[in-house]
Amino acid sequence: MTDVAEPPSVELLIGRIDAATCRLAATAGRLSDIAIRESSVLPGWTRGHVLTHLARNADGLRNLLIWAKTGVRTPQYPSREVRDAQIEAGATRSAAELAADIAASAKEFIAQAGELDADAWRSEVQGLRGPAHPAWFTLSRRLFEVEVHHADLAAGYGHADWPGWFVAEQLYRVTGNLDSDPATPAAVLTDADAGKQYILRPDLLGPDATERAIIGPGHVLLAWLLGRDDGRSLLADPAGPLPRIPAYG
Repeated sequence: MTDVAEPPSVELLIGRIDAATCRLAATAGRLSDIAIRESSVLPGWTRGHVLTHLARNADGLRNLLIWAKTGVRTPQYPSREVRDAQIEAGATRSAAELAADIAASAKEFIAQAGELDADAWRSEVQGLRGPAHPAWFTLSRRLFEVEVHHADLAAGYGHADWPGWFVAEQLYRVTGNLDSDPATPAAVLTDADAGKQYILRPDLLGPDATERAIIGPGHVLLAWLLGRDDGRSLLADPAGPLPRIPAYG
């Protein structure tokens, strides 16, 4: 099972997902049929691909909630091939169809979340990738998908718009996950806005360590770690090119 702490509260997470989805739906509702077919931040994906992925992600994570509620193993997706085919098939729909899909799939996810009791939230489920985790962590996964991929649309909502609490929580989570990758370099990251520090590869630090100090706004640090920003605005000590961060996810 994934080693994750207890959530602030299920109700708080659901509320944050609902608010994030409302922001996403507002962006989706402003896009035209032409804009939907334009490139997103993600290589090879249009905005239509990103929105379709977010809708099918809601469906897939809802399957995990059904698993938690019923105790019957319900896969997130039948397979990666089916998931990818669904995204390709849905990406060319009209802007109105995509916006409606985003709204409907999100509503069904939230409705399913409302049916779980305390025991169900603690039960173990497993997605298409990664280790098993308690069902409540499905909410954290959904929140991450909505916020990060909303910015990936490159449609007026960027990583500078991520809520401060989201940036702080995800910097803690992402640096922790990257620590398990031997290709991750040692570095001390400082969120200049919040005054918080996050350490990459603390196992490599010591009296003779030569780790880099990297400073900048938290949202830029997070976007850089996630491969969404080149980090040019970050300050490094010693000066020089930023270290290469392994692909996340």
